[in-house]
Amino acid sequence: MKTRHDIRGVLTPDRPLADLTWLRVGGPAEVLFQPADLEDLKAFLAGLAPDVAVFPMGVGSNLIVRDGGIRAVVIRLGRGFNAIDIQGHRVTAGAAALDAHVARKAAASGLDLTFLRTIPGAIGGAVRMNAGCYGSYIADVFVSAQAVTREGREVTLTADDLNFRYRQTDLPAGWVITRATFEAPPGDPAALEARMADQVAKRDATQPTKDRTAGSTFRNPAGFSSTGQADDRHDLKAWKLIDDAGLRGYTLGGAQMSEKHPNFLTNTGSASAADLEELGELVRKKVFQTSGIQLEWEVIRVGEPGREK
Repeated sequence: MKTRHDIRGVLTPDRPLADLTWLRVGGPAEVLFQPADLEDLKAFLAGLAPDVAVFPMGVGSNLIVRDGGIRAVVIRLGRGFNAIDIQGHRVTAGAAALDAHVARKAAASGLDLTFLRTIPGAIGGAVRMNAGCYGSYIADVFVSAQAVTREGREVTLTADDLNFRYRQTDLPAGWVITRATFEAPPGDPAALEARMADQVAKRDATQPTKDRTAGSTFRNPAGFSSTGQADDRHDLKAWKLIDDAGLRGYTLGGAQMSEKHPNFLTNTGSASAADLEELGELVRKKVFQTSGIQLEWEVIRVGEPGREK
């Protein structure tokens, strides 16, 4: 693989990825690149052969890497991309800044991004997936984002460019989001902090936060996130359809649909990526048989299957 020799980041061939994902499964990246800063990332991509595939990876909170690994350059942003800057009502956060940290820092400045507090992952992934919770979404507060194209050019992305939808955007393959700016409504810092504490308590009471999961496994067929309100509809929530199909706690190999929240695919400790994906596909089949609804994956699945034993 031909690259420029003046990069300052860390380039690691055949790097195992299981320890970088929340599910703790998956094979190696052909190459893992951790750029030192923006200029390093631009130079690396500009010098990378055009036929080499690139996969930007966040903190691995919403990801199944298949057992055969990823035949691509995996780019993972780190400390050079996690700054959080607040000017007036605008919050600019690096793509590697954790969603929860952004919510807390904004709240301390009297700005309401509290919906981000319980969303696992970092800002780059949140923008790419139009992350949302409690009826609020990235699209609601989004101003712009910076990204580096596969060719190494820095570009500014608007909401029109990304075409936000429920858990989807039109970010081109191989482009790396580096930071994003949000316009946040004002709020009282103490009240915002109290709201986030309540959200965390509710999450911990209803979700398997201490288990190896990747957040919600399937998108809600209704096409919107939970609002957290008492009158929230549950008939078209993924967890309800899975529960109604009798799959709460269902296991396959080392994979399990959580007893606590059946839309959470869990590695009980010995799961392979194949176990997890196979169980997910079984759930999709059973839910379709019982409800006529085809669940769509929210967890991103990438890479090659492992060799048969």
